[in-house]
Amino acid sequence: MSKSFIGVIGLGVMGSSLSLNIAEKGFPLSVFNRAIPGEAYILKNFMMNLDEGMQVEGFSDFKNFIDSLERPRKILIMIKAGEAIDYVIEELLPLLSENDILIDGGNSHYLDTNRRTTYLNKKGISFVGCGVSGGEEGARKGPSIMPGCSKKAYANIAPILEAIAAKDTRGKSCCTHISEAGSGHFVKMVHNGIEYAEMQLLAEAYTLLKVTKTNAAIAKIFKAWHKTDLSSYLLEITIAILQKEKDGIYVLDTILDKAGNKGTGSWSTKASFDLGTVNTMMSSAVFARYISAFKSKRHELSISVAPNVNQAEAIDISVLEKAYRFARLINHHQGFELMQQASKAYHWDLNLSEIARIWTNGCIIRSEFMEKSITVFKKYESYLEDENSLNLLKSAEAAIKQSISDSLSSRIAFDTFWSAYNYWVSMTTKNLPANLIQAQRDYFGAHTYQKINAPENQFFHTKWY
Repeated sequence: MSKSFIGVIGLGVMGSSLSLNIAEKGFPLSVFNRAIPGEAYILKNFMMNLDEGMQVEGFSDFKNFIDSLERPRKILIMIKAGEAIDYVIEELLPLLSENDILIDGGNSHYLDTNRRTTYLNKKGISFVGCGVSGGEEGARKGPSIMPGCSKKAYANIAPILEAIAAKDTRGKSCCTHISEAGSGHFVKMVHNGIEYAEMQLLAEAYTLLKVTKTNAAIAKIFKAWHKTDLSSYLLEITIAILQKEKDGIYVLDTILDKAGNKGTGSWSTKASFDLGTVNTMMSSAVFARYISAFKSKRHELSISVAPNVNQAEAIDISVLEKAYRFARLINHHQGFELMQQASKAYHWDLNLSEIARIWTNGCIIRSEFMEKSITVFKKYESYLEDENSLNLLKSAEAAIKQSISDSLSSRIAFDTFWSAYNYWVSMTTKNLPANLIQAQRDYFGAHTYQKINAPENQFFHTKWY
């Protein structure tokens, strides 16, 4: 029997969807899933529901699975990130040969990917940290794919990854070689961080509108936005969510206000701290989810606190629209700045325009704005160097100030909008109070300071007491 072109380990939601995508594109495929209690049916069900003509073999034994693959073996691991990845690697190693390729398609931390890459390279095995975005539907129909690995490894896996990825408006695959080692998972991590803030912005806009409007009315407003440059996948699904009814009741109104998270948003914040750059919007979105988890405490305090809220007035929709446009731009700016800093620190030479391109389809943050970002990063390193982006922010400053004021009047948490505005104010302020901070540091720790008209490499200390 002929060998399979690639193997997939793990037939969960993403693993099975990607496997069907691969098989549908005509690649001979081997799939593996454990036959342990509670999972024995997974492989059987998958094999029973294949479309006619798909070349797929199923295995629950690692040796037989490995033997079914052509060399160099290409194995896509689709299991939960963390220690489980290391366990699978150790199980596979005795069965692998030099030049075989392991691809981690989960949401692994980029530092873990760096470690695994170094470890496996010493054993002659190539390791690929591969970001995959698009959820179940994207995995099945075409996700955005972000592989980080050596150029040699990418050349071996490019035919299949580029075949199964989504296509941009020009018909080009939404998959590109990101750079070395953990770069692919880093870029996916930032994608998820931007996603966190985009979701929170829509949630905050919805909450402000909800003071005076029904779900149907809010959906109508968002539909109008969706016909403009604000068009995005997240806005599209938010409209659908707002309109969904069951038994005459909006499903959204039955959902408990506790949001989960899988850690990738907080990873972006930690990476920002490590690299000395700013992603206040992502961190605000993460903390908003954390606060939501304290449901019982929030309920208790809401009863004991009698808020002084002004009489609700209708929100100026055009003002909120401008504020939302402002905040989205700042969010994307902070995300791309984080990648820019990582590129310099880790010598990845990331192509931000190309990253924007592969985010135009298949992924969760695909949008009209991302299409425009391709051109921006062909010319500049930052949105703030682009005249059109800068003019948008300047013209919308009054709108975001008004929207923040509206949120205060209605006593509504508006963290991500606040974060966007505060960042903009700080970045466009000539003199910040950091002189006092530095004086305080010098007072209690003799950390020294620089003077306004002195050379940059000259430092001073004052005997404060």
